[in-house]
Amino acid sequence: MRFSGKVALVTGAGSGIGQAIAVRLASEGAVVVGSDINGVGLEETAEMMGEDAAFYPQVSDVRSRDACYELVESTVADRGRLDVLCNVAGVARGHRVGDVDQEVWDLIMGVNVEGVFWMSQAALPHLESSNGSIVNIASNAGLMGQAYTVPYCASKGAVVLMTKAMAMETMKTGMRINAIAPGGVETNLAAAFGFPENPDMELMGRYMGMRGMAQAEDIASLVAYVASDDAHRIHGSVLSIDGGMTAG
Repeated sequence: MRFSGKVALVTGAGSGIGQAIAVRLASEGAVVVGSDINGVGLEETAEMMGEDAAFYPQVSDVRSRDACYELVESTVADRGRLDVLCNVAGVARGHRVGDVDQEVWDLIMGVNVEGVFWMSQAALPHLESSNGSIVNIASNAGLMGQAYTVPYCASKGAVVLMTKAMAMETMKTGMRINAIAPGGVETNLAAAFGFPENPDMELMGRYMGMRGMAQAEDIASLVAYVASDDAHRIHGSVLSIDGGMTAG
C-alpha cells in the first residue's frame, strides 16, 4: 500500500500501459483519476479494478492545453490533492519519411509531446506542494534511431529531454520527475502500429529485441516503484525496460 492516502492522475488509462498503471496504483492504495480520449476504454479499466478501488474516469484530450489544466484542476478540487502524474497517453505510426503528412505529424507531436508538456505544466505547482512525482512514458525509440518511425522517435526523444530539463528546473524542490523507456510491449498501440509496405527487415532487425515483448504489467511494476517513496533518490532519470535492446 505504497500509495495509501495519495492521489494519482494517469493519462492514457483506457488501454495498454496506462490501463495497467492505473490498476496497479489503485491496487496499492492510490485514489486514481484516469483520463483518456476513449470513454469506452475507461469503462473497461473501471471494470478491472477491485471493489475497494477508488477510480475516477475522465474523458479528456491531452492535445489541448485548456483540457489538461481543467483535468488537473478538477482532480485537485474533487480529490483534495495531487501526488503522482503519469503521462502515458501516446500514439505511434510507421511511415517512410517521404510519406509523413501534416495530419500524422501533428497527431504524434500533439499527443506524445504537447500532451506531456501541458499536463506537467498544469500539475507542477500541486506536485511541488505535495513533494510528488511525475513519471513520463518515453520509449527505446527516444534513445535510438529507428527506420520508418521518424516522427515517433522525435516525439519520444523530446519526452526524454523534457524529463531531464524539468528535473533540472525542479532540482531545489522536493518533487521528482523521471521517465520510463520501454521496448516493445504487447498492447493495442503496438498491434496497430503498422509499418509501410515492403519494409527492409535488415534495417529493422537491430531494434526488434531478442527477448520478446513485455507485458503492460511489467511496465506498471516499474512505474509503481519509481513513483513511490521507495525511489526517493531517483530524479531526472530515464530508466530502460527493454530486455537489453539499448544495451549495445
